[in-house]
Amino acid sequence: MGIQSIKLPDVGEGVAEAELVEWHVDVGDPVREDMVLAAVMTGKATVEIPSPVEGEVVWRGGEVGDVIATGTVILKIKVAGEGGDEEAAEAAPPEEPTVADDKPAAVVAADVSEAVRQPEQKSPTSQSTPSSGSPRAQGEKPLASPAVRLRAKEAGIDLRQLSGSGPAGRITHDDLDAFLQQGSAAPVRGGLQPNKAITEIKVVGLRRRIAERMALSKSRIPHITYVEEVDMTALEELRTRLNADQKPGRPKLTILPFLMRAIVRAVAEQPMVNSLYDDDAGIIRQHGGVHIGIAAQTPAGLVVPVVKHAEARDLFDCAREVARLSDAARNGTAQREELTGSTITISSLGAMGGIVSTPVINHPEVAVIGVNKIAMRPQWDGTQFVPRKMMNLSSSFDHRVIDGWDAATFVQRLKALMEAPAMIFVEG
Repeated sequence: MGIQSIKLPDVGEGVAEAELVEWHVDVGDPVREDMVLAAVMTGKATVEIPSPVEGEVVWRGGEVGDVIATGTVILKIKVAGEGGDEEAAEAAPPEEPTVADDKPAAVVAADVSEAVRQPEQKSPTSQSTPSSGSPRAQGEKPLASPAVRLRAKEAGIDLRQLSGSGPAGRITHDDLDAFLQQGSAAPVRGGLQPNKAITEIKVVGLRRRIAERMALSKSRIPHITYVEEVDMTALEELRTRLNADQKPGRPKLTILPFLMRAIVRAVAEQPMVNSLYDDDAGIIRQHGGVHIGIAAQTPAGLVVPVVKHAEARDLFDCAREVARLSDAARNGTAQREELTGSTITISSLGAMGGIVSTPVINHPEVAVIGVNKIAMRPQWDGTQFVPRKMMNLSSSFDHRVIDGWDAATFVQRLKALMEAPAMIFVEG
């Protein structure tokens, strides 16, 4: 018999550590070759660690939420034969210490049984219950001093639930004490009770990554948010027609592919918006390729899959890639390279997107475009009010890189393209 040590492997891309997010086995569990032992997270990608051998888990290191360096031993598996990298005896758990006692075993057992049979003594206070000096008629106001009433109010006790032990059924401090010690505090007036429960939730995995990224962005980037309304009536009519004329192999169109193509057109005129700012080095890296991150909500939290080179994709190709990446993100199968490398981000809350938002920039990017919900609103056409499908764009920019005028100009260009959607398809 031998012991096989399982180390945290090098997951690539220069990652020196990873966070342990899930154990799939426990000490004593049998494992077979290629069985998943644990899951770790690097950045926003989850990597599963398979077992290289068959055997039994005899030691497990680390708890969920721990950040572990590459090469650290996280599991030890007892294997049959001469395999393994340690002697099996090294991983054997220490034996439980025996009880050092000169008494024969029968005497010890007798002492224990005697202790079990001995009844537990109750304190006089816990045995006492509020007694009634004289019964109070139903609906009659309870008698109590102002001090007792104040104390009962602060404790959330309805005095009508108590019987007083004082003269004429008066409720005393002793009655309150006995009632509280019974552990059955009465409901406050109106039948409502205070909930004093506190639940501690450890911040691990994706939630920890989100917290770190948000804190980094808000602490380093001076945000400027610019909100503009866009008349989506013409674009919605075009989108409906294209979906009605859907051909085999073509994906269903949402608003996002139109916005992505509009961003590509607007970036061509204002390339600084498609930049990454290395604030430590003081360098702005302006990218030619437009890699658009699409913020997507998943059961595990927020992830941002990236559509690479949107400038080289047409409307339907953008839609197809968004659908593929969103499904992979929700299913937890997205690869690391599909969740990194964005140069600008779209943040959309869909149908419940509200009318205004203040999206947080994905550091080190310098811009994020926030999509709010479409709503029918009256618009003045010069002679009368007409119903139009309106949507707000709430966009944030890094004010160190993008001036307010340039931010407004960029959003106004998006507005113009989306209000005349035919322009999105015109190249040059």
